[in-house]
Amino acid sequence: MNFLGSNYLLSNKTAEKLYQEVEDLPIVDAHNHGDVREIVENKGWSDIWELEGATDHYVWELMRKRGVPEEKVTGDASNKEKWLALAEVFPSFAGNPTYEWIHLDLKRRFGIDKLISAETASEIWDKTRAMLKEDKMKPQNLLKEMKVEIMCTTDSPLSELEYHQRAREEIEGVKILPTWRPDRAVNLEKEGWKDFVQKLGIKEEQDTSALSGFLKALKKAHRKFARMGCVASDHGLEQLISYYVSEERAGEIYQKALNEQELNIEEINDFKAFMLICLIEMNEKEEWITQLHIGAVRDFRNSLYETLGPDSGGDISRQDLNLVDNLKYLLNHFDGKVNFVLYCLDPTHLPTLATISRAYPNLTVGAPWWFNDSPVGMIEHLKYVATVDLLSNQVGMVTDSRKLISYGSRTEMYRRALCDVTGAMVERGQMPLKVAQKLVSDLSYYRPLKYFFK
Repeated sequence: MNFLGSNYLLSNKTAEKLYQEVEDLPIVDAHNHGDVREIVENKGWSDIWELEGATDHYVWELMRKRGVPEEKVTGDASNKEKWLALAEVFPSFAGNPTYEWIHLDLKRRFGIDKLISAETASEIWDKTRAMLKEDKMKPQNLLKEMKVEIMCTTDSPLSELEYHQRAREEIEGVKILPTWRPDRAVNLEKEGWKDFVQKLGIKEEQDTSALSGFLKALKKAHRKFARMGCVASDHGLEQLISYYVSEERAGEIYQKALNEQELNIEEINDFKAFMLICLIEMNEKEEWITQLHIGAVRDFRNSLYETLGPDSGGDISRQDLNLVDNLKYLLNHFDGKVNFVLYCLDPTHLPTLATISRAYPNLTVGAPWWFNDSPVGMIEHLKYVATVDLLSNQVGMVTDSRKLISYGSRTEMYRRALCDVTGAMVERGQMPLKVAQKLVSDLSYYRPLKYFFK
């Protein structure tokens, strides 16, 4: 089989046939980290590093693993020097999905079939740099060329959403919606929480000196997101903490935090448990989907965080999560009231989440996330969900991407993996072809379109 050829990831004839059903369907991406300003201003990129490497911690981590000095990863080296450093080590990335994603980007968006290496680096740099000057390679045209129909970005309650408003008014053919990401409101033990509280109060013209005022300010911001077309919230939870906590108790903890008094772990957890319920109750009122991304330990590598700050490639997954006890309270509290999508970072959590999902019609196990969004992760994820829960209740793929050009390649990888899994089932006699054709079309487009965007 040729590298990234027509049968890429398709290991049987039925899978090849199924992929023909879905390869040209539009993309609806319910979770990404798109830069709305970048899209609205539509200036584009000057070079391939800016497009592929400048914001991608997947790339950074692998470069560091291969001994590339930080100067040529996130440091002061020129973009060309960084690209040449990436290209030199790129052949050693083979087997990692990043190797496939970036080659797919080159092949699908630039028409470049050459393998990235030290020998081809300068040629690829020059060719892509010339092409990026063309209008067809500007953000808005790339989105349309990739058939992105709807995309949901990830936005702080502090966001004024001015670029989302401009996108609504100025961009045709692509709907760009905000997603409510209130983590900073919850994580009162982290640096910057008090600053967030004060800024939110100023933004919403609300006294936040007491918990009641803080909640009113959050509700005001929440309504602004709703008016801008938001359909979902997203919560990054290292540990899912959920049990009953009174507002009086949470208010006392809030005051201690504002006064910069030391909090113990019980107080921190009580506040988080209270806030999670409050935030989801806001979603219930607006009929939003609640997405829970569980198990990421942020900034685990101290030296990276201290020198480069958050989102620099020092994050890991954790296995020691008490999902059963905490999900029991949360899901029973909102049973039949709120639709949840749960994303697990450690694949060993999938059996627990799949069995819980089977018990709650309003709960769906989300797409393979982060370290799992590889062919191996996707295929194993889909197989297990199909066996224990219902594959037809899945809500498709999300790109989770920080770079626009990868929306197409990440979606293609998922659709091919999906077709391979279902094609194998057809060939083993586990489902008829017609059923498989509808299933892959639904999960590639129609199901997430209906679920998130009605």
